[in-house]
Amino acid sequence: MASLYDKPVRALMHDMVCDIDLKPDTVISRDRVRSWFGENYPKIKDGTIAAHLLRMSVNSKSRVHYGAKPGEDDLFFQVDPKHFRLYRPQNDPAPIYPGDDVEQAVREEVQELPEEGSPEFAYEKDLQNYLARNLHLIESGLTLFEDEGINGLEFPVGGRFIDILATDSDGNYVVIELKVSKGYDRVVGQLLRYMAWIRTNQTELGQSVRGIIVARHISEDLLLACSGVEGVQLFEYELSVSLHEARLE
Repeated sequence: MASLYDKPVRALMHDMVCDIDLKPDTVISRDRVRSWFGENYPKIKDGTIAAHLLRMSVNSKSRVHYGAKPGEDDLFFQVDPKHFRLYRPQNDPAPIYPGDDVEQAVREEVQELPEEGSPEFAYEKDLQNYLARNLHLIESGLTLFEDEGINGLEFPVGGRFIDILATDSDGNYVVIELKVSKGYDRVVGQLLRYMAWIRTNQTELGQSVRGIIVARHISEDLLLACSGVEGVQLFEYELSVSLHEARLE
């Protein structure tokens, strides 16, 4: 998607630092950044701003999803989920880049997740990456959301992260949440919260938002919980493994 203004958001972040005269030791809040963009570049969505903050924070594990470029995107250091300061190369740890060992990073969302290192955690990340590349398996015409180099993988929504944010053939948003073991009914509330955030902060006039839950097994409780919820679909997935003997010629 083309930039809404003459400069891309990553360049506008540098402009903001100069405009507010941000000092090396000064901590700035995510809300302050959003406020500056709201005053100066109101067409830029909150989700795009939040994603660029992570992309340009050298210690944010989520930046691996956004194609952070060495040097060009090394602007901030994330103090906590809502606060940032300028990156200090002499004192701060080396920046995280795509391809580093941390690429299979734990999402920063506070929720019940399989323990990192467990098979369930690995499966969920594998499933996430696979579906992001093959969204047509869910629905023809689904594509991964993208805006100025920020894609819909681990898309930030108010301090939490959507597994996959997609758009359908009509340009409407689709929020996709994954569960590798079984679909707990509590995921419905999580999905609805994400859908509401996208509806409030991302949609244009006429755009709609719907949700999809993908799980190994959809429980009766989850089916019941979603039976009266409009705009939510449930999918079960199956795994297939083939083995081929390897021999020296």
